[in-house]
Amino acid sequence: MKRLIVGISGASGVIYGIRLLEVLRDVPEVETHLVVSTAAAQTIGLETDYAVAQVEALADVTYRFRDIAAAISSGSFRTEGMIVVPCSMKTLAGIANSFSDNLLLRAADVVLKDRRRLVIVPRETPLHLGHLRLLTQVAELGAIIVPPMPAFYHRPQTIDDIINQTVNRVLDLVDVVLPADLFARWAGGRASHGA
Repeated sequence: MKRLIVGISGASGVIYGIRLLEVLRDVPEVETHLVVSTAAAQTIGLETDYAVAQVEALADVTYRFRDIAAAISSGSFRTEGMIVVPCSMKTLAGIANSFSDNLLLRAADVVLKDRRRLVIVPRETPLHLGHLRLLTQVAELGAIIVPPMPAFYHRPQTIDDIINQTVNRVLDLVDVVLPADLFARWAGGRASHGA
């Protein structure tokens, strides 16, 4: 069983984190451990028709945002890594500077210090120099940065198609193989479904 931490911060784009959790419910070999920030709880209400409790119910295990004594706050609790989706610039700054004043930041810090995979999906535009420096810092620490920039070779028809492509690519980066791809992969001059 792979344990995967999912952190949802307060940036716009919470649907990426929600969709990731929905998809992972169909992958029985992955156990999801979810932390939703206080700001994310507000953004969920602003951007979606979900209640926070519904989002939390998508995960196998949920934690309180301020519970820094939770299992995922320790490197001795083994995980495959963590995905922060979406990642606000405030959360990015906390990760970049090891400012672990909440469970989401502490879990990310643990993943980095233990050399596990940390995938960050930053949601901000445009970016100023401070944002770029923070992204550089977390990349230097070992994080993988995946801005949710859509690909168009698979000819998305809906917003859901765009969200699915990003979610599938993020899961590729933590070695999660889905029962079926969520988008048509590039196949050298044409897109085709499947690996």
